[in-house]
Amino acid sequence: MKQILLLQALVVFTINALSAQIKIAGIVKDNKNHPLPGASIAIANSYDGATTDSSGAFSFRTTEKGEHIITASSIGYNTFEQKIDIDKEPIKLSISLKEKLDELKAVMVTAGSFAAGDSKRAAVLSSLDVATTAGSNADITAALKTLPGTQQVGEQEGLFVRGGAGYETKQFIDGTLVNNPYFSSVPDIASRGRFSPFLFKGTVFTTGGYSALYGQALSSALLLESIDLPEKSEIDASISPLLAGLGTQQLAKNKKSSWGINYSYVNVSVYFKLVKQTPDYFKIPQFHNGDANFRFKTKRGGMVKYYTTFSYGKLGLRRPDIDSLHLKDAFGLTNYNWYNNLSWRENLGNGWKMNLGTSYSTNKDNISQQIQDQSNQPKEFVNGSYWMQNKNFGLQHRQDLSQLRAVFEKKLVGISSVRFGSEYWYSYDKSFIHDSLYKLIDNYTSVFAETEIYLTNDLAAKAGVRFENSSLIHKADIAPRLSLAYKTGKDAQMSVAYGIFYQKPENNQLYYSTSLGMTKAAHYIINYQKMTHERIFRVEVYYKKYENLIKTIPAINYTFGFDNNGAGYAKGIDVFWRDKKSLKNFDYWLSYSYIDTKRDYLNYPKQLQPNFVANHTASVVMKRFFTKIKSGFNFTYSYASGRPYYNLIINSNNKYFIADEGKTKSYNSLNFSAEWVPSIGKINAKTFIVLFASMTNVLGQNQVYGYNYSYNGMYKEPIMPPAKRFYFIGCFLSWGVDRSQDAINNNL
Repeated sequence: MKQILLLQALVVFTINALSAQIKIAGIVKDNKNHPLPGASIAIANSYDGATTDSSGAFSFRTTEKGEHIITASSIGYNTFEQKIDIDKEPIKLSISLKEKLDELKAVMVTAGSFAAGDSKRAAVLSSLDVATTAGSNADITAALKTLPGTQQVGEQEGLFVRGGAGYETKQFIDGTLVNNPYFSSVPDIASRGRFSPFLFKGTVFTTGGYSALYGQALSSALLLESIDLPEKSEIDASISPLLAGLGTQQLAKNKKSSWGINYSYVNVSVYFKLVKQTPDYFKIPQFHNGDANFRFKTKRGGMVKYYTTFSYGKLGLRRPDIDSLHLKDAFGLTNYNWYNNLSWRENLGNGWKMNLGTSYSTNKDNISQQIQDQSNQPKEFVNGSYWMQNKNFGLQHRQDLSQLRAVFEKKLVGISSVRFGSEYWYSYDKSFIHDSLYKLIDNYTSVFAETEIYLTNDLAAKAGVRFENSSLIHKADIAPRLSLAYKTGKDAQMSVAYGIFYQKPENNQLYYSTSLGMTKAAHYIINYQKMTHERIFRVEVYYKKYENLIKTIPAINYTFGFDNNGAGYAKGIDVFWRDKKSLKNFDYWLSYSYIDTKRDYLNYPKQLQPNFVANHTASVVMKRFFTKIKSGFNFTYSYASGRPYYNLIINSNNKYFIADEGKTKSYNSLNFSAEWVPSIGKINAKTFIVLFASMTNVLGQNQVYGYNYSYNGMYKEPIMPPAKRFYFIGCFLSWGVDRSQDAINNNL
């Protein structure tokens, strides 16, 4: 009987308790109105709550009464709070959670740029990519030529991007301009870059529409960020028939500072005996290169980095003189280059960051040009034609550039930020030729500001403006920049960009007149990109409008003047695809570019397609690593349709006209390289060795880059590489750290 009464009391209590509870139910969605499963709903300061089901719905009961705060939360979303009044009636809620702004999830503004080395993003080209791209031979510029938007120009150094000349692409290291990024020019032979790809942890190659933090590049900017501290102390050595090198990087025991020093010597005499060169080298190319660095962390987690490099080189070569059947052109070059870069990156607190930089470089070229007879003896022309009299000369050229740069960044709401700063360049340029001295001194200043606004993880904008002033030409300009990006789906996005870009005339033009203005280009870009960790697809359409380009004005006695009456355009499409996922240990990328461009500049009599531009370019890069034998094999095939060539001469009306024109044959080149990482752990567990070999233009295609003409236009000869193929074999060793497994994991 007592059990029955107890059961009845329990039932009555349960019914009364349930009748005292209030039901709270509803649905939780994200800001795109999609149901959000797994979200947590709770009454603050109580134990009552629930979790949403697969449809975003939730329901629970509570005995709480009166005014309370109900909260909703989910990973990756901002917490939702709302006041509710719990009385006698059920409560129905509709909750919307806003996604948190997250650097890993947020859309990137990618129009016009290829980023690499950023740990938050999949890299396009890393330092290892550059080294193992067949045909690059660890030259950054050569590797970048496999990306869309670039031209396969082999007769002069530089990156020729989207209709721009090589000097319209500038390189920056840790924010400051590099004045001479390539070894000095040799007629009709492209020089390689001065810097190793392994100096840098991050690379941004912009084919247009770059940040307002940089300027004086009409077409493109290559932004290089140097590494911080090495992982471990090590000693490195390299040896091949072309070069020998030795260096070390030493990391402090507390891992807060490091220093390093390297030296290499290049001498191609053995190589030239094995591989015949078309020019007659009377001075075999020799180069001494040395660099040093010092880096340390600051107390607040910042980084101070100093890097210096010095190079000395000399060479001399002879070719048949194009204006004579029996004479020779002898060209000699001696070069000295010294580059210094000091940077300081610091966190100032309260969302502030500081980047300071300074650099100094000096470059000296001593050039001799001489006409020689068949016995290689100097030939003088006292009463000959103007063309022959001026073929004998000596040129002494010195360039100095000092820079100061300061950039400050402040974090705004979420991951939005604003950056602003200023820079100052002091440039000194002096040339002595034909008993004439030319000297240019410029004080260039700029002020810039840029903000990145993330409205959501799917929508971002970058707006900036740059003011520039040159004391040499007494001109100032304002350059606005704007980019937008919108995420269209998982790992996919659209970007658009617009910007105005200015660049001073070249110094060899300013020698004749400093009354010239800045050249100008407007960039319009639309970009679609889909990127995962191991696959990248992007397509980009662009239009560029050139204004105030430099025109050459012929005058009496073959002297020249210049003005800013040139103009032009460039438009086209770039496509890029990279896949490291489909096949195990196999990496490949494809790039294709189409461009339609014309310019009326320099001595062009009208708008013409520049002689460094091919309408169609394409590259296929393949890398296959075999883990069992620790070996990699790499192939690169590059194609470019024929480039135009012109013979432009002055007529009786003192104007330029086209005496001859045409197009070269298409450029085709298959390049190969291979590397082997032998197992030597039994000898020394901390020794790392790589054996490397490469060959360019494997099939021996006859590459023709253009034509040179005699002064009377009666004879022309093709511009071709010094040899059909280039070979390289080398051994690279490191002591102190074994990178064998890292190399395998990264498919070296």
